[in-house]
Amino acid sequence: MKDTLGVLLAGGAGERLYPLTRDRAKPAVTFGGIYRIIDITLSNCINSDLRRVYILTQYKALSLNRHIREGWNILGREIGEFIEILPPMKRVSENWYMGTADAVYQNIYSIGSEQPRHVLILSGDHIYKMNYGLMLQQHTEAGADVTLATILITPEETSRFGVVDVERSGRVTGFQEKPAQTSLRSPYNPEMVSASMGVYLFNTDVLIPVLLKDAEDPNSSHDFGKDILPRMVDDYNVYSFNFVDENKKEALYWRDVGTLEAYYEANMDVVSVSPVFNLYDDHWPIRTHQRQYPPAKFVFAEPGRTGTAVDSLVSAGCIVSGSMVKNCVLSPDVRVNSYSEVESSILFSHVNIGRHCRIRGAILDRDVHIPEGTVIGYDPEADRQRYFVTDSGITVVTRDYSLFENPVTVDYFTSE
Repeated sequence: MKDTLGVLLAGGAGERLYPLTRDRAKPAVTFGGIYRIIDITLSNCINSDLRRVYILTQYKALSLNRHIREGWNILGREIGEFIEILPPMKRVSENWYMGTADAVYQNIYSIGSEQPRHVLILSGDHIYKMNYGLMLQQHTEAGADVTLATILITPEETSRFGVVDVERSGRVTGFQEKPAQTSLRSPYNPEMVSASMGVYLFNTDVLIPVLLKDAEDPNSSHDFGKDILPRMVDDYNVYSFNFVDENKKEALYWRDVGTLEAYYEANMDVVSVSPVFNLYDDHWPIRTHQRQYPPAKFVFAEPGRTGTAVDSLVSAGCIVSGSMVKNCVLSPDVRVNSYSEVESSILFSHVNIGRHCRIRGAILDRDVHIPEGTVIGYDPEADRQRYFVTDSGITVVTRDYSLFENPVTVDYFTSE
């Protein structure tokens, strides 16, 4: 991987994750208690021995920038290794990033300055484990100009994915963007369909002219999946790399956490007794930045008032005080006070649950303070009068609710 440069796209607005992305970039959203979403892809890079990575940011990137600076300043520039943030500079355009391909095009000089032989395009909002070195090996052996990672999906799922037409040799001959139905089947499994994962490996001498040509096209949306790759199949060697899952479970694990429902489900995947997405694998560690907090504590053991957490992830600094927590993700410095019950919920950092509360199927944003006796998740219509509730019934409580109901001092310049 020494001749490969990683370009991680982390500038999207994340509109479908609103209101969690109201004050932060999507890759900076908390995942699994102590992590940020971007940590998963960056850990894949480190575990794949990819040691040169640019992170392209744009949208509300303050907390993301701080997290990268504090948690991923682990490589040495003097030996040619780095994880570096590239904000929009408008060096080759007067516009902000207008698409995934345009974001890479606007940083074409930074890419060229590293003189990589290959460029690996990655997304900062997917949850999966993948060894990019295996993809590079196949790419080289096949003599490919570009290789895209694909995952097997059922024909019923095609409306949510970009579908790829793959020959038995692995060569890609066509694309279909989120078709309602398709006759395509994968050579890797004749009952399944190959879908794009949003991971693309280019030869640099191919990528640069393709980006230059796309930038001059007024009819292009400047997107890799919609514009760049479909136009390349006739003139270039485009190949598929069938996803090899380092998660090592029975079912392949790859999640696009671009919606609140998908984000919620991915977090629930890590709290089960046998986690679907395994955070405890020493052979494929997920790393992050962790602030210093004392160990989690569970206090009081008396009838009706026992500090208990089951089937849950409980981070450092948490206090479960005479309350019940079940099937939850608790981020650092969370307090759940006596006689409260919290079930199937995700609590961000510094959340405080008052006494006698009942909360179910909720996401509580950072710094939220829930007043005593509050009930959330049992009456969707009542919740909609006060909070953000998804169509599937997930209740999202943001910090403005906390400030209105139970005023606290929050320093918005340091609080993310």
